[in-house]
Amino acid sequence: MARTGDRARTAAAPALSSLDFALDRGSPVPLYHQLAQQLEAAIERGVLAPGNLLGNEVDLAVRLGLSRPTVRQAIQSLVDKGLLVRRRGVGTQVVHSRVRRPLELSSLYDDLEAAGQAPTTEVVRNEVVPAACDVAAALGVPEGSEVTVLDRLRRTHGRPVALLCNYLPVSLPAFDDARLESTGLYRMMRSAGITLHSARQTVGARAATAEEASRLDEEAGAALLTMQRTAYDDTGRPVEYGTHIYRASVYTFDFQLLVRP
Repeated sequence: MARTGDRARTAAAPALSSLDFALDRGSPVPLYHQLAQQLEAAIERGVLAPGNLLGNEVDLAVRLGLSRPTVRQAIQSLVDKGLLVRRRGVGTQVVHSRVRRPLELSSLYDDLEAAGQAPTTEVVRNEVVPAACDVAAALGVPEGSEVTVLDRLRRTHGRPVALLCNYLPVSLPAFDDARLESTGLYRMMRSAGITLHSARQTVGARAATAEEASRLDEEAGAALLTMQRTAYDDTGRPVEYGTHIYRASVYTFDFQLLVRP
């Protein structure tokens, strides 16, 4: 019978063998940090997918010509980030990659797909409802008038990442569930002849409710990132109002800041 350690090494071999590590021993950057960065990049690209095992630290140290403490420190830094987990009797396993999204007018689905994150969508609600006060104000319609609401659960590599709630004017074409589950909302809007031009967006944070935590596979009270966005077409017409929540444990926004002249 194969020992647990042997099974771990076997399971890890296909994923790790495809990685080409480039360690610069003359660099002032510590070797453990270089290794950690390259492992993290492989996780983000999906080369090391959730569930993959890294195998034995000794084997990896021998392969890379590093000391075992150096490899252990690199792996521990990713354990501390929540990207890896040490499981007794199993070994070190990839938990998930962290989604980094640039702050620009783009669809979450498109961003995840471009990053190799294998996005999937579950449509929870797709119906016409009366516009609440905040929705009406954002879309520039009378309160109580009809708007389309889309509630969706977005996953990457099979794990929940975000709950998306979007409100659309009923003057826009209806989008069916099948298409919403196979592509991004903005891509569908562009296909319908809508030219997205700009948006106003607010990013915040709060604790998850019990229901939100259950749907996102988090603990009640876990940190969530929030985003509210109103998107406009090239005529200045509001075409979408979104209120989204994201798991802070796996999701971040990237900002690029410029110095004013």
